[in-house]
Amino acid sequence: MNPQSTLNPSKALEGLHGVQVVPHPSSLLEETTEHGEFPQSAYGSSGTGVNETLLMQRVWQQRPACLRPIHCSLPGDQNLAERFANVLTSLPFIALGIQAPRKDLNTKLYANSLIGVGVASSLYHVSQGEIRKYLRWADYTMIATATVCLSRALRNENPKLLMAASAMFLPFQPLMVSAVHTGMMEVAFAKRALKDPDLRMAHNVHKMSSLLGGFLFIADDVFPETPFLHAGWHLAAAVGVGTCNKLLQ
Repeated sequence: MNPQSTLNPSKALEGLHGVQVVPHPSSLLEETTEHGEFPQSAYGSSGTGVNETLLMQRVWQQRPACLRPIHCSLPGDQNLAERFANVLTSLPFIALGIQAPRKDLNTKLYANSLIGVGVASSLYHVSQGEIRKYLRWADYTMIATATVCLSRALRNENPKLLMAASAMFLPFQPLMVSAVHTGMMEVAFAKRALKDPDLRMAHNVHKMSSLLGGFLFIADDVFPETPFLHAGWHLAAAVGVGTCNKLLQ
């Protein structure tokens, strides 16, 4: 055995069948620090503190996708005309929120959330630079919040566990939350339309606008270079929201 293998036992064990050399915690700490994560002073001087912090960091990095914030890669607003159209078609949500029934606390929350949708969408489409991705997140989150508020306004006896889970996943998976509560709204709308003939016309318009809105939403993702698809989705969604307001009257 030469002196180098004595000083560096990992080299001596390297290559032996069934042997896996695990780096010392201090080397892991140095590697982590080199990547700009958690400076060494934050771990404390004890080896136990280092191991616990590294373990928590690894668990956090390996958390499931449902607990990770959304990342939107859509460029959007290819030119000034498209930006203007997207802002203009965001304003109907503010008008719908102002006109929405405000009979009790739940309907007031829903009406205000619609105003928030219009404001968040407008801010996103006029934004530029690094802040744009945060406003995209705020846009999606505000839409999800509106669907939760509508679900609560239509059915006050929603399971508490569902509402708690919705609140927990709202910042991370707003699209999933929107899908769940939109589905609940669609079921409630269909049931009400079967019992109330006055709602059937509104329900038919709602179904058509929802189908068109879904198509435009997917097309906007698949063909991001096609102009005014996003503005068309805004308008279809606004028509669908307007028909939902009839359920609260």
